Amino acid sequence: MKAVYKRELASYFKSMIGYVFMFFIFLIVGIYFNAYNLSYAYPSMNITFNSITFVFLIIIPVLTMRVLSEERRQRTDQMLFTAPVSIEKIVCGKFFALLTVYLIPMLVICLYPLIMRQFGKISYAQNYTAILGFFLLGAANIAIGLFISSLTENQIVAAVLTFVVMFICYIMSGIESLVSSSKVTAFITFAVMILLFSIFLWFMLKNATTAVFSGIVLEAVLIILYAAKSSMFEGMLTKILEVFNIDSHFRSFINGTFDLTAILYFVSVMFIFVFLTVQSLKKRRWS
Repeated sequence: MKAVYKRELASYFKSMIGYVFMFFIFLIVGIYFNAYNLSYAYPSMNITFNSITFVFLIIIPVLTMRVLSEERRQRTDQMLFTAPVSIEKIVCGKFFALLTVYLIPMLVICLYPLIMRQFGKISYAQNYTAILGFFLLGAANIAIGLFISSLTENQIVAAVLTFVVMFICYIMSGIESLVSSSKVTAFITFAVMILLFSIFLWFMLKNATTAVFSGIVLEAVLIILYAAKSSMFEGMLTKILEVFNIDSHFRSFINGTFDLTAILYFVSVMFIFVFLTVQSLKKRRWS
């Protein structure tokens, strides 16, 4: 894993991707930091980070689009598959390299509260909690981008798909407010989701029998549950959508709360998408 990590980390600084990524973070954070914290003497960076989460929609797809798709396009992934190292270590090496590129500007941003302290009294706990939340939000988005990059050999497609998924998560609060909480709406939505899951399963396994059988079984279970106790579907859709609302968990840190539940949520998102990336590569390895 160490060799993969070093190779991947070096590649970001041999090309312009790592520098462009850090430049945009420094640029956007610097503009808002100057506007809110220095010009208006606001003593906390929470409003700054809350205003710039959109930057991930631009920089994360650019950072992650080539991490695995480029290996697949150039057929160098075959070298990784035959290397004396497990797929898990390969994926973790690449993921930690991405995190390192992201961590470098975040460590510099950790100096910003010290700059504000020169002009007045501030709360270090509140500021560094906001920085931690911003880091975890970015790390979770990087894990999503890593997984999507493993699904295609086209970098542009990987970047666009990553943007779309992140954008949906970004506007999830608005989607929740528009979605009905009725049990009928929840039932129909879950039925459609099962259908989409079956299509995704077929795409991943290339086995129509498994995909169709899984879809039929899950749809049957859904119908049985609805017939037995339809009341359990009341408001369930909103609760499910809340799981995908990354922004709501980030707001805990913005409000100055060191939320262990939110930390567990972001770590879980990272683990799940790294795990899915491993499974995606294993499927290609044996196909």
